[in-house]
Amino acid sequence: MATLKTTFAGLELRNPIIVSSSGLTDSAEKNQKLYEAGVGAIVLKSLFEEQIMLEADWLGNPNMYPEGSDYLVEYVRQHKLSEYIDLIKQTKKVCPIPVIASINCYQDAEWVEFARQIKDAGADAIEINILALQTDLQYNYGSFEQRHIDILSHIRKTVDIPIIMKLGDNLTNPIALINQLYANGAAAVVLFNRFYQPDIDIEKMKQTPGNVFSTEADLSKTLRWTGIASAAVKQLDFAASGGVHSPESIVKAILAGASAVEICSAFYQNSPAIVEEYTNFINKWMDSKGMKTIAQFKGMLNGSNVDTNTFERTQFMKYFSNRK
Repeated sequence: MATLKTTFAGLELRNPIIVSSSGLTDSAEKNQKLYEAGVGAIVLKSLFEEQIMLEADWLGNPNMYPEGSDYLVEYVRQHKLSEYIDLIKQTKKVCPIPVIASINCYQDAEWVEFARQIKDAGADAIEINILALQTDLQYNYGSFEQRHIDILSHIRKTVDIPIIMKLGDNLTNPIALINQLYANGAAAVVLFNRFYQPDIDIEKMKQTPGNVFSTEADLSKTLRWTGIASAAVKQLDFAASGGVHSPESIVKAILAGASAVEICSAFYQNSPAIVEEYTNFINKWMDSKGMKTIAQFKGMLNGSNVDTNTFERTQFMKYFSNRK
């Protein structure tokens, strides 16, 4: 029988299935059910810098609370962090698998001290999300990428647990950034974070939310960059995120070079029971191919292990040349 154990960001996982940061992981009770269903690791619901700062700034408006502005700002920050610390501690009590904290931030400010307290609470690793669109007309090329490096560097100097960087797909050259993240102490990279999806209602003439969930079609982008990145920056671990909706998707991601996958939408649309279905399939597939461990086929089809690296193809005219 094959073993599904894998290593991601220096953490030992019983299988490569990680639950992404979401409402699925916002309580110890939910996380215990996910552990009992068989997942390999859990990423806790994110602590959002933007949400904390907006609330703190509103309460700290000196025009509204002239005598207690600074006190209220600090209270909000510490209250939100205290709630998050409690989530970590309570989850660790009931989940003997890796528990990864998640910070969603956009500036290099509060997170050094927050990261220290998160580590002290017992988190096995910290996943950093720096998800933002760059739309300023005066934007300085490369400043967004440099922000990733600065935040990572400062947190790396503060904590000794693994730091995982979850990237958005709006980067000109993810490989160059990933290489710098490795040089500055990242233990792993997740490709990719999912943006809010907007839409427009043409009858009501207003903006509306688009599709909340990913689809199987999103997997191609994830496979492309996992296959390229895992070949170019071999020292890092990678997790594939986006479009993982079947056990076949997990096998594809590992063949492309991922050590693990982060799944969210498929859990929302189904139930934690899919973990057993997925692991059974992977076991049978590995047995049919004579594979005993995940490491045996990880990266087998990434950019460095194929004769023609189709991951780097940007045009596809030859595939349609015979069509009328």
